[in-house]
Amino acid sequence: MKKEITVLLTKNYADWEIAFICPELNKRSEAFRVTYIGLEKTVISMGGLPVTVDYTIEEYMEQIRKENRKVDMLLLCGGTFWAETKYKEAIVEALVNECLAQGSTIAAICDAVTFLASYAYLNEVKHGGNSWEYIASQCPEYSGSSFYLEKQCVRDGQFITANGTSTLEFSAAIMANFEDWSKKEIEEWYLLQKKGYYES
Repeated sequence: MKKEITVLLTKNYADWEIAFICPELNKRSEAFRVTYIGLEKTVISMGGLPVTVDYTIEEYMEQIRKENRKVDMLLLCGGTFWAETKYKEAIVEALVNECLAQGSTIAAICDAVTFLASYAYLNEVKHGGNSWEYIASQCPEYSGSSFYLEKQCVRDGQFITANGTSTLEFSAAIMANFEDWSKKEIEEWYLLQKKGYYES
């Protein structure tokens, strides 16, 4: 059975933050189904790239409930939307809660991490993000500074979190979350993207 990867795209999403991982997932279409969802059917990225998503969040939640579908990973992309909404969006919180209850992994990068912190999801989980000082300044409900790690990307429990400068590290962590790539394959892929080096 294919693993379901659900990618949430918001208004002004940071298109480059998913530009490496989504193609890698799609290359293995026998193993993964990538589904794109949004608050609206058409979403425009920070780079001006318009995308028509597969479902709105409401449609998607209704669909997975009706079909009893498991979400293996919810991927939250960064962008300006999160700060514009002051890191609060009830329908996204409901989606995260539903996915966590299913046992899904929540992978978030840049300000999507701040969104998770604003709902106290990261208070007792090792995590990264755009500095704990920034997160604490924006999120009164956040009390997880002792769990914050000064790393590009952190995997702990059901969460993968990354700062906005770590697109490749974020992608590699998502790949490592599944058994479809060996450690060597991930390391070689990372070196190729980072340094243009590939060991034949």
